[in-house]
Amino acid sequence: MRFALRRLGFFLLTLWAALTLNFVLPRLMPGNPAIAMISKFKGGVSPQALHTLEIQFGVFTHKPLLSQYFTYLGNMATGKYGVSLSEYPATVGQIIKNAIPWTLGLVGMTTILAFVLGTGIGIVGAWRRGGTLDSIMPPVFVITSVIPYFWLGLVLILLFAVKLHALPSFGSYFFQATPGFNLTFIWDVIQHAILPAATLLITTIGTWILTMRNTMITTLAEDYVRMARAKGLPNRRIMLDYAARNAILPNLTGFAMSLGFVLGGAILTEFVFNYQGVGYWLLAAVNNEDYPLMQALFLLITVAVLVAILLSDIATAVLDPRTRDAS
Repeated sequence: MRFALRRLGFFLLTLWAALTLNFVLPRLMPGNPAIAMISKFKGGVSPQALHTLEIQFGVFTHKPLLSQYFTYLGNMATGKYGVSLSEYPATVGQIIKNAIPWTLGLVGMTTILAFVLGTGIGIVGAWRRGGTLDSIMPPVFVITSVIPYFWLGLVLILLFAVKLHALPSFGSYFFQATPGFNLTFIWDVIQHAILPAATLLITTIGTWILTMRNTMITTLAEDYVRMARAKGLPNRRIMLDYAARNAILPNLTGFAMSLGFVLGGAILTEFVFNYQGVGYWLLAAVNNEDYPLMQALFLLITVAVLVAILLSDIATAVLDPRTRDAS
């Protein structure tokens, strides 16, 4: 119980620090995009109408910074994220609501698939150390892990979309299609997701494979594994119950952070494929200095990562009581 409360305290403290940075950093950027956008309406806009637009955009430059800060905290706590400056009159909530399903479907499923496949391949490679699979894995996946997302995405577009005309190169579905829960639309969505999903899978699976392989090799040298072998236990049980179960614990935090960052999307990948998920809108908000959208997306990503890490710490403490006692 003390362990969970201590972790919860760190969570709240970190969340407050992240909220404060989220408030300060956009205001350190040069220029004032909200005032610039409001100026577009000045040709015939009365002072009262201009004041109404200012309130709607959440621009209170005449207010003290401390007052703005407390107003910002209240809005973040109640989900009042305001109106997007770059996509006016759409609200920030509408943009995020529309973007999250695409990011969860693409980046979320790809992250889980990369972790499951990478962990499994890493376990087998370490167990059969020195074999053919183990000889191929390190050099191949070291290379794939450092390939830039956007470069691989452009290569796949050139090969499969431009040269072979086999797959679409941009968007989350054909722009003339009518969204709906039917086989035609679902297949259209799957086709549009293949190239960005392949880009993410190829560039991330190597990290899980190599990390699991190295941790597994270290675990196989532990005394309790040697004792299990001396008792004559089946190899499958030794590999999974004794070695893999303990070797995977350090990877849980990394996987939790990856799941947390899912809501941030793979920014460059989504942008290259014009896949309008959270990452695409985050980059668009930064480029357009869209403060309300930028702050809401940063908050969403921060909370997701912190929650994922908190759950990972609790899960690790449950699986390995030694970590709970050490804390």
